[in-house]
Amino acid sequence: MINQLNTQRILSIDALRGITILVMIFVNEVAGVGGIPPWMKHMPADADAMTFVDVVFPSFLFIVGMSIPFAINNRIAKGDNVWQLQIHIIWRTIGLLVLGVFMVNTEGGYNEAAMGMSISLWAFLFYVSAILVWNVYTFKNKIFTYICKAAGVIGLVSLAAIYRAGESGTAYMQPHWWGILGLIGWAYLASSLLYQLWRGRIWGLFLSIVICTGIYIIGSWPGADAAGLGWTEMLKGHAAHTSIVLSGMVLSLIFFDQQKARTSQQRFTQAFVFTAVLFIAGYVLRPYYTISKIWATPTWCFYSAGICSLLFAFLYWLIDLQKQSSWTSFLRPAAANPLLIYILPGILYNLWHILHISFPPEMFRYGLPGIIWCAAYAILLMWVVKGLNKLKIRLQL
Repeated sequence: MINQLNTQRILSIDALRGITILVMIFVNEVAGVGGIPPWMKHMPADADAMTFVDVVFPSFLFIVGMSIPFAINNRIAKGDNVWQLQIHIIWRTIGLLVLGVFMVNTEGGYNEAAMGMSISLWAFLFYVSAILVWNVYTFKNKIFTYICKAAGVIGLVSLAAIYRAGESGTAYMQPHWWGILGLIGWAYLASSLLYQLWRGRIWGLFLSIVICTGIYIIGSWPGADAAGLGWTEMLKGHAAHTSIVLSGMVLSLIFFDQQKARTSQQRFTQAFVFTAVLFIAGYVLRPYYTISKIWATPTWCFYSAGICSLLFAFLYWLIDLQKQSSWTSFLRPAAANPLLIYILPGILYNLWHILHISFPPEMFRYGLPGIIWCAAYAILLMWVVKGLNKLKIRLQL
Protein backbone atom coordinates (compact mmCIF):
# COMPACT_ATOMS: atom_id res chain seq x y z
CA MET A 1 0.00 0.00 0.00
CA ILE A 2 1.18 3.51 -0.78
CA ASN A 3 -1.25 5.36 1.53
CA GLN A 4 -3.58 4.11 4.23
CA LEU A 5 -6.96 4.68 2.61
CA ASN A 6 -10.47 3.38 3.19
CA THR A 7 -11.35 0.53 0.81
CA GLN A 8 -15.05 1.50 0.75
CA ARG A 9 -16.59 3.97 -1.71
CA ILE A 10 -16.48 7.55 -0.44
CA LEU A 11 -19.99 9.01 -0.75
CA SER A 12 -18.79 12.61 -0.85
CA ILE A 13 -16.56 11.86 -3.86
CA ASP A 14 -19.44 10.04 -5.56
CA ALA A 15 -21.71 13.01 -4.82
CA LEU A 16 -19.25 15.46 -6.39
CA ARG A 17 -18.96 13.19 -9.43
CA GLY A 18 -22.74 12.85 -9.69
CA ILE A 19 -23.32 16.61 -9.43
CA THR A 20 -20.66 17.21 -12.09
CA ILE A 21 -22.31 14.69 -14.42
CA LEU A 22 -25.73 16.26 -13.92
CA VAL A 23 -24.37 19.74 -14.67
CA MET A 24 -22.40 18.38 -17.64
CA ILE A 25 -25.51 16.99 -19.32
CA PHE A 26 -27.36 20.25 -18.68
CA VAL A 27 -24.63 22.54 -20.07
CA ASN A 28 -24.01 20.33 -23.11
CA GLU A 29 -27.70 20.41 -23.95
CA VAL A 30 -28.22 24.08 -23.17
CA ALA A 31 -25.35 24.95 -25.54
CA GLY A 32 -27.80 24.39 -28.40
CA VAL A 33 -30.47 26.67 -26.93
CA GLY A 34 -30.76 30.22 -28.22
CA GLY A 35 -31.52 33.32 -26.19
CA ILE A 36 -29.80 32.26 -22.96
CA PRO A 37 -27.68 34.54 -20.73
CA PRO A 38 -23.88 34.61 -21.23
CA TRP A 39 -23.22 33.10 -17.80
CA MET A 40 -24.76 29.84 -19.03
CA LYS A 41 -22.23 29.51 -21.85
CA HIS A 42 -18.50 28.88 -22.18
CA MET A 43 -16.52 32.09 -22.16
CA PRO A 44 -14.56 32.93 -25.34
CA ALA A 45 -10.85 32.11 -25.28
CA ASP A 46 -9.77 35.75 -24.85
CA ALA A 47 -12.48 36.85 -22.41
CA ASP A 48 -10.36 36.66 -19.20
CA ALA A 49 -13.42 35.25 -17.44
CA MET A 50 -15.12 31.98 -16.59
CA THR A 51 -18.61 30.75 -15.85
CA PHE A 52 -19.80 27.65 -14.02
CA VAL A 53 -19.85 25.97 -17.44
CA ASP A 54 -16.06 26.37 -17.64
CA VAL A 55 -15.65 24.46 -14.36
CA VAL A 56 -17.34 21.24 -15.54
CA PHE A 57 -14.35 19.76 -17.38
CA PRO A 58 -11.83 20.60 -14.64
CA SER A 59 -14.26 19.10 -12.12
CA PHE A 60 -13.93 15.78 -13.93
CA LEU A 61 -10.15 16.11 -13.86
CA PHE A 62 -10.23 16.99 -10.17
CA ILE A 63 -12.40 13.96 -9.36
CA VAL A 64 -10.07 11.70 -11.34
CA GLY A 65 -7.29 12.95 -9.08
CA MET A 66 -9.32 12.30 -5.93
CA SER A 67 -10.03 8.74 -7.09
CA ILE A 68 -6.55 7.69 -8.26
CA PRO A 69 -5.07 6.99 -4.78
CA PHE A 70 -8.03 4.78 -3.90
CA ALA A 71 -7.91 2.92 -7.22
CA ILE A 72 -4.15 2.27 -7.09
CA ASN A 73 -4.14 1.21 -3.45
CA ASN A 74 -7.13 -1.09 -4.02
CA ARG A 75 -5.33 -2.86 -6.87
CA ILE A 76 -2.20 -3.24 -4.74
CA ALA A 77 -4.34 -4.64 -1.91
CA LYS A 78 -5.80 -7.18 -4.35
CA GLY A 79 -2.33 -8.44 -5.20
CA ASP A 80 -1.24 -6.51 -8.29
CA ASN A 81 2.52 -6.28 -8.63
CA VAL A 82 4.24 -3.21 -10.08
CA TRP A 83 4.01 -4.36 -13.69
CA GLN A 84 0.41 -5.51 -13.46
CA LEU A 85 -0.51 -2.11 -12.05
CA GLN A 86 1.23 -0.27 -14.90
CA ILE A 87 -0.46 -2.47 -17.50
CA HIS A 88 -3.84 -1.68 -15.93
CA ILE A 89 -3.09 2.07 -16.00
CA ILE A 90 -1.89 1.92 -19.61
CA TRP A 91 -4.95 -0.04 -20.77
CA ARG A 92 -7.28 2.45 -19.09
CA THR A 93 -5.40 5.28 -20.79
CA ILE A 94 -5.61 3.57 -24.19
CA GLY A 95 -9.34 3.05 -23.70
CA LEU A 96 -9.89 6.75 -22.99
CA LEU A 97 -7.74 7.76 -25.97
CA VAL A 98 -9.56 5.40 -28.34
CA LEU A 99 -12.96 6.64 -27.22
CA GLY A 100 -11.81 10.25 -27.43
CA VAL A 101 -10.44 9.91 -30.98
CA PHE A 102 -13.56 8.15 -32.24
CA MET A 103 -15.79 10.84 -30.76
CA VAL A 104 -13.64 13.66 -32.17
CA ASN A 105 -13.95 12.21 -35.68
CA THR A 106 -17.75 12.48 -35.51
CA GLU A 107 -17.51 16.26 -35.05
CA GLY A 108 -16.57 17.20 -38.60
CA GLY A 109 -14.34 16.62 -41.60
CA TYR A 110 -15.94 13.26 -42.47
CA ASN A 111 -17.02 12.23 -45.96
CA GLU A 112 -20.29 10.30 -45.73
CA ALA A 113 -20.39 9.48 -49.44
CA ALA A 114 -16.97 7.80 -49.27
CA MET A 115 -17.96 5.99 -46.07
CA GLY A 116 -21.15 4.61 -47.59
CA MET A 117 -23.19 5.52 -44.51
CA SER A 118 -24.29 8.57 -42.59
CA ILE A 119 -22.08 9.83 -39.79
CA SER A 120 -25.03 9.32 -37.42
CA LEU A 121 -25.18 5.60 -38.21
CA TRP A 122 -21.40 5.33 -37.98
CA ALA A 123 -21.38 7.07 -34.59
CA PHE A 124 -24.28 4.97 -33.30
CA LEU A 125 -22.48 1.75 -34.26
CA PHE A 126 -19.34 3.08 -32.58
CA TYR A 127 -21.21 3.59 -29.31
CA VAL A 128 -22.73 0.10 -29.53
CA SER A 129 -19.27 -1.37 -30.13
CA ALA A 130 -17.84 0.59 -27.21
CA ILE A 131 -20.54 -0.76 -24.90
CA LEU A 132 -19.78 -4.31 -26.05
CA VAL A 133 -16.08 -3.84 -25.31
CA TRP A 134 -16.26 -2.07 -21.95
CA ASN A 135 -19.47 -3.43 -20.42
CA VAL A 136 -19.18 -5.24 -17.09
CA TYR A 137 -20.63 -8.67 -17.89
CA THR A 138 -22.10 -11.02 -15.32
CA PHE A 139 -22.34 -14.18 -17.41
CA LYS A 140 -21.54 -17.34 -15.48
CA ASN A 141 -20.02 -18.77 -18.65
CA LYS A 142 -17.07 -16.51 -19.53
CA ILE A 143 -17.24 -17.56 -23.18
CA PHE A 144 -20.22 -15.22 -23.68
CA THR A 145 -18.22 -12.35 -22.21
CA TYR A 146 -15.36 -13.01 -24.63
CA ILE A 147 -17.76 -13.22 -27.59
CA CYS A 148 -19.36 -9.86 -26.72
CA LYS A 149 -16.03 -8.13 -26.20
CA ALA A 150 -14.61 -9.63 -29.42
CA ALA A 151 -17.67 -8.41 -31.32
CA GLY A 152 -17.10 -4.92 -29.95
CA VAL A 153 -13.42 -4.91 -30.90
CA ILE A 154 -14.26 -6.13 -34.43
CA GLY A 155 -16.87 -3.38 -34.63
CA LEU A 156 -14.40 -0.65 -33.63
CA VAL A 157 -11.73 -1.90 -36.05
CA SER A 158 -14.26 -2.15 -38.88
CA LEU A 159 -15.63 1.35 -38.24
CA ALA A 160 -12.11 2.77 -38.16
CA ALA A 161 -11.43 1.10 -41.53
CA ILE A 162 -14.68 2.41 -43.01
CA TYR A 163 -14.19 6.00 -41.89
CA ARG A 164 -13.20 8.48 -44.57
CA ALA A 165 -12.48 12.21 -44.35
CA GLY A 166 -11.66 15.12 -46.61
CA GLU A 167 -13.25 16.26 -49.85
CA SER A 168 -11.64 13.43 -51.80
CA GLY A 169 -12.60 10.84 -49.19
CA THR A 170 -9.08 9.43 -49.07
CA ALA A 171 -8.14 10.48 -45.53
CA TYR A 172 -8.70 8.25 -42.50
CA MET A 173 -9.41 8.84 -38.83
CA GLN A 174 -7.01 11.28 -37.19
CA PRO A 175 -6.59 12.68 -33.67
CA HIS A 176 -7.33 16.28 -34.67
CA TRP A 177 -7.48 16.68 -30.92
CA TRP A 178 -7.88 14.04 -28.25
CA GLY A 179 -11.41 14.88 -27.18
CA ILE A 180 -12.45 15.34 -23.56
CA LEU A 181 -11.95 11.65 -22.75
CA GLY A 182 -8.55 11.62 -24.40
CA LEU A 183 -7.41 14.70 -22.49
CA ILE A 184 -8.56 13.03 -19.27
CA GLY A 185 -6.67 9.91 -20.34
CA TRP A 186 -3.32 11.69 -20.74
CA ALA A 187 -3.74 13.56 -17.44
CA TYR A 188 -4.74 10.30 -15.71
CA LEU A 189 -1.63 8.53 -17.03
CA ALA A 190 0.77 11.28 -15.96
CA SER A 191 -0.83 11.69 -12.52
CA SER A 192 -0.92 7.95 -11.83
CA LEU A 193 2.79 7.68 -12.58
CA LEU A 194 3.60 10.75 -10.47
CA TYR A 195 1.55 9.39 -7.56
CA GLN A 196 3.64 6.22 -7.60
CA LEU A 197 6.89 8.12 -8.13
CA TRP A 198 6.31 10.23 -5.01
CA ARG A 199 4.83 7.30 -3.06
CA GLY A 200 1.76 9.38 -2.25
CA ARG A 201 3.72 12.15 -0.52
CA ILE A 202 1.75 15.38 -0.62
CA TRP A 203 4.82 17.60 -0.87
CA GLY A 204 5.99 15.67 -3.94
CA LEU A 205 2.59 15.99 -5.61
CA PHE A 206 2.49 19.71 -4.80
CA LEU A 207 5.96 20.06 -6.35
CA SER A 208 4.61 18.29 -9.44
CA ILE A 209 1.83 20.90 -9.68
CA VAL A 210 4.48 23.60 -9.68
CA ILE A 211 6.48 21.75 -12.37
CA CYS A 212 3.36 21.32 -14.54
CA THR A 213 2.69 25.04 -14.24
CA GLY A 214 6.30 25.72 -15.17
CA ILE A 215 5.97 23.57 -18.29
CA TYR A 216 2.94 25.61 -19.35
CA ILE A 217 4.76 28.90 -18.71
CA ILE A 218 7.84 27.82 -20.68
CA GLY A 219 5.66 26.41 -23.45
CA SER A 220 3.95 29.79 -23.78
CA TRP A 221 7.26 31.65 -23.95
CA PRO A 222 7.99 32.90 -27.51
CA GLY A 223 11.66 32.00 -27.14
CA ALA A 224 11.09 28.41 -26.03
CA ASP A 225 11.86 26.90 -29.43
CA ALA A 226 15.08 28.86 -29.84
CA ALA A 227 16.17 27.76 -26.37
CA GLY A 228 15.66 24.09 -27.26
CA LEU A 229 12.49 23.87 -25.18
CA GLY A 230 10.00 23.67 -28.04
CA TRP A 231 8.71 20.36 -26.70
CA THR A 232 7.06 22.22 -23.83
CA GLU A 233 4.65 23.93 -26.23
CA MET A 234 3.27 20.55 -27.28
CA LEU A 235 2.91 19.41 -23.67
CA LYS A 236 1.69 22.59 -21.99
CA GLY A 237 -2.03 21.78 -22.31
CA HIS A 238 -1.54 18.27 -20.92
CA ALA A 239 0.60 19.70 -18.12
CA ALA A 240 -2.16 22.16 -17.23
CA HIS A 241 -4.78 19.41 -17.07
CA THR A 242 -2.43 17.21 -15.05
CA SER A 243 -2.04 20.01 -12.50
CA ILE A 244 -5.79 19.90 -11.86
CA VAL A 245 -5.75 16.11 -11.43
CA LEU A 246 -2.83 16.43 -9.01
CA SER A 247 -4.74 19.09 -7.05
CA GLY A 248 -7.61 16.64 -6.60
CA MET A 249 -5.13 14.02 -5.47
CA VAL A 250 -3.63 16.32 -2.86
CA LEU A 251 -7.04 17.21 -1.43
CA SER A 252 -8.05 13.54 -1.35
CA LEU A 253 -4.96 12.63 0.68
CA ILE A 254 -5.50 15.58 3.03
CA PHE A 255 -8.96 14.30 3.90
CA PHE A 256 -8.56 10.52 3.70
CA ASP A 257 -4.97 9.39 4.22
CA GLN A 258 -4.85 7.75 7.65
CA GLN A 259 -1.06 7.37 7.93
CA LYS A 260 -0.92 10.39 10.21
CA ALA A 261 -3.51 10.81 12.95
CA ARG A 262 -5.34 14.08 12.33
CA THR A 263 -8.63 15.40 13.61
CA SER A 264 -11.35 16.54 11.23
CA GLN A 265 -10.59 20.13 12.21
CA GLN A 266 -6.93 19.67 11.28
CA ARG A 267 -7.86 18.15 7.93
CA PHE A 268 -10.23 21.03 7.15
CA THR A 269 -7.56 23.55 8.15
CA GLN A 270 -5.02 21.92 5.83
CA ALA A 271 -7.61 21.73 3.04
CA PHE A 272 -8.47 25.41 3.36
CA VAL A 273 -4.79 26.38 3.40
CA PHE A 274 -4.27 24.35 0.21
CA THR A 275 -7.35 25.94 -1.35
CA ALA A 276 -6.12 29.41 -0.40
CA VAL A 277 -2.78 28.65 -2.07
CA LEU A 278 -4.61 27.66 -5.26
CA PHE A 279 -6.60 30.90 -5.35
CA ILE A 280 -3.58 33.03 -4.49
CA ALA A 281 -1.55 31.35 -7.26
CA GLY A 282 -4.35 32.08 -9.71
CA TYR A 283 -4.53 35.70 -8.59
CA VAL A 284 -0.76 36.20 -8.88
CA LEU A 285 -0.60 34.67 -12.37
CA ARG A 286 -3.70 36.39 -13.76
CA PRO A 287 -1.90 39.54 -14.98
CA TYR A 288 0.31 37.29 -17.12
CA TYR A 289 -2.12 34.51 -18.04
CA THR A 290 -5.79 35.41 -18.38
CA ILE A 291 -8.56 33.08 -17.30
CA SER A 292 -9.20 30.85 -20.31
CA LYS A 293 -10.54 27.31 -20.49
CA ILE A 294 -9.76 27.13 -24.21
CA TRP A 295 -6.10 27.96 -23.62
CA ALA A 296 -5.99 25.93 -20.37
CA THR A 297 -4.17 28.77 -18.62
CA PRO A 298 -2.66 28.27 -15.14
CA THR A 299 -5.08 30.90 -13.80
CA TRP A 300 -8.06 28.90 -15.02
CA CYS A 301 -6.52 25.71 -13.61
CA PHE A 302 -5.87 27.14 -10.15
CA TYR A 303 -9.25 28.88 -9.87
CA SER A 304 -11.07 25.76 -11.07
CA ALA A 305 -9.19 23.50 -8.64
CA GLY A 306 -9.89 25.97 -5.82
CA ILE A 307 -13.62 25.97 -6.59
CA CYS A 308 -13.66 22.17 -6.67
CA SER A 309 -11.81 22.06 -3.35
CA LEU A 310 -14.37 24.31 -1.66
CA LEU A 311 -17.29 22.35 -3.09
CA PHE A 312 -15.83 19.03 -1.98
CA ALA A 313 -15.06 20.33 1.52
CA PHE A 314 -18.71 21.28 1.88
CA LEU A 315 -19.90 17.89 0.59
CA TYR A 316 -17.48 16.07 2.91
CA TRP A 317 -18.79 18.04 5.88
CA LEU A 318 -22.42 17.45 4.89
CA ILE A 319 -22.21 13.79 3.91
CA ASP A 320 -19.34 12.22 5.82
CA LEU A 321 -19.49 14.25 9.02
CA GLN A 322 -23.13 15.31 9.29
CA LYS A 323 -24.34 12.01 7.75
CA GLN A 324 -26.79 13.78 5.43
CA SER A 325 -26.42 11.33 2.56
CA SER A 326 -29.93 10.11 1.67
CA TRP A 327 -30.25 12.73 -1.08
CA THR A 328 -27.22 11.27 -2.88
CA SER A 329 -29.09 8.08 -3.83
CA PHE A 330 -30.37 9.84 -6.94
CA LEU A 331 -26.78 10.57 -8.03
CA ARG A 332 -25.18 7.22 -7.23
CA PRO A 333 -26.04 5.18 -10.38
CA ALA A 334 -24.56 7.86 -12.64
CA ALA A 335 -21.64 8.51 -10.28
CA ALA A 336 -20.75 4.81 -10.37
CA ASN A 337 -21.06 4.72 -14.18
CA PRO A 338 -19.63 8.01 -15.46
CA LEU A 339 -18.53 6.61 -18.83
CA LEU A 340 -22.00 5.25 -19.62
CA ILE A 341 -23.80 8.51 -18.91
CA TYR A 342 -21.09 10.47 -20.73
CA ILE A 343 -21.78 8.66 -24.01
CA LEU A 344 -25.55 8.30 -23.51
CA PRO A 345 -26.48 11.74 -24.95
CA GLY A 346 -24.41 10.93 -28.05
CA ILE A 347 -26.22 7.63 -28.49
CA LEU A 348 -29.62 9.31 -28.28
CA TYR A 349 -28.60 12.25 -30.49
CA ASN A 350 -27.46 9.96 -33.31
CA LEU A 351 -30.45 7.66 -32.88
CA TRP A 352 -32.83 10.60 -33.42
CA HIS A 353 -30.97 11.48 -36.62
CA ILE A 354 -31.11 7.91 -37.91
CA LEU A 355 -34.86 7.80 -37.26
CA HIS A 356 -35.33 11.34 -38.67
CA ILE A 357 -36.87 12.51 -35.42
CA SER A 358 -36.64 16.21 -34.55
CA PHE A 359 -35.79 16.20 -30.87
CA PRO A 360 -36.39 18.18 -28.76
CA PRO A 361 -39.36 20.03 -30.28
CA GLU A 362 -38.67 23.51 -31.64
CA MET A 363 -40.40 25.21 -28.70
CA PHE A 364 -37.68 23.91 -26.37
CA ARG A 365 -34.79 25.40 -28.34
CA TYR A 366 -34.99 28.98 -27.16
CA GLY A 367 -35.07 30.94 -23.92
CA LEU A 368 -36.59 29.85 -20.65
CA PRO A 369 -38.53 26.85 -22.09
CA GLY A 370 -35.24 25.59 -23.49
CA ILE A 371 -33.48 25.98 -20.14
CA ILE A 372 -36.27 24.15 -18.33
CA TRP A 373 -36.18 21.38 -20.92
CA CYS A 374 -32.41 20.96 -20.55
CA ALA A 375 -32.72 20.64 -16.76
CA ALA A 376 -35.50 18.05 -17.15
CA TYR A 377 -33.47 16.18 -19.79
CA ALA A 378 -30.44 15.98 -17.48
CA ILE A 379 -32.56 14.58 -14.66
CA LEU A 380 -34.24 12.13 -17.04
CA LEU A 381 -30.89 10.74 -18.23
CA MET A 382 -29.86 10.13 -14.63
CA TRP A 383 -32.91 7.88 -14.29
CA VAL A 384 -32.20 6.22 -17.64
CA VAL A 385 -28.75 5.20 -16.42
CA LYS A 386 -30.32 3.67 -13.33
CA GLY A 387 -32.59 1.63 -15.60
CA LEU A 388 -29.67 0.56 -17.79
CA ASN A 389 -27.82 -0.61 -14.69
CA LYS A 390 -30.77 -2.86 -13.87
CA LEU A 391 -30.44 -4.29 -17.39
CA LYS A 392 -26.81 -5.16 -16.55
CA ILE A 393 -25.32 -2.39 -18.69
CA ARG A 394 -22.39 -0.86 -16.83
CA LEU A 395 -19.21 0.41 -18.42
CA GLN A 396 -15.79 0.18 -16.84
CA LEU A 397 -12.39 0.90 -18.34
